[in-house]
Amino acid sequence: MAITVNGIDELRNAAGKDLGHSSWLQVTQERVNTFADATNDHQWIHVDPERAKEGPFGGPIAHGYLTLSLIIPMFSEVLNIEGISMAVNYGLNKVRFLAPVPVGSHIRLAASLGEVTDVANGVQVLVDGTVELAGSEKPACVAQAVYRYLA
Repeated sequence: MAITVNGIDELRNAAGKDLGHSSWLQVTQERVNTFADATNDHQWIHVDPERAKEGPFGGPIAHGYLTLSLIIPMFSEVLNIEGISMAVNYGLNKVRFLAPVPVGSHIRLAASLGEVTDVANGVQVLVDGTVELAGSEKPACVAQAVYRYLA
């Protein structure tokens, strides 16, 4: 269940807060194929299940950037921000892909709010996220995202 903050002041006060976990999300071959079409990255380890069975991962895996992009819908499950005019994805400070995400597996986001600093008309927020992979001790991805929320 998402934590809700209302406005910039409540967001400032939430700095350092553990946001918990999103629900589990299955990474399907259809999602991988759609991402491949959107990015024109049709490497066989992602989109050719038969060939991928003989590859280094024993089957097709999600693109690293697909895993990263799925942080967005999972993040909306852990934090709801009301009373702002706009949110902007400002960038990333650090991203590492630590384990492959096999097609058919499940991932979820564990997140916490880091530093919240004032910027013109709002705040900049660092979000530390770990994309957990069901059945694996090693996470699929760790990332520090930077968002700007404007009043």
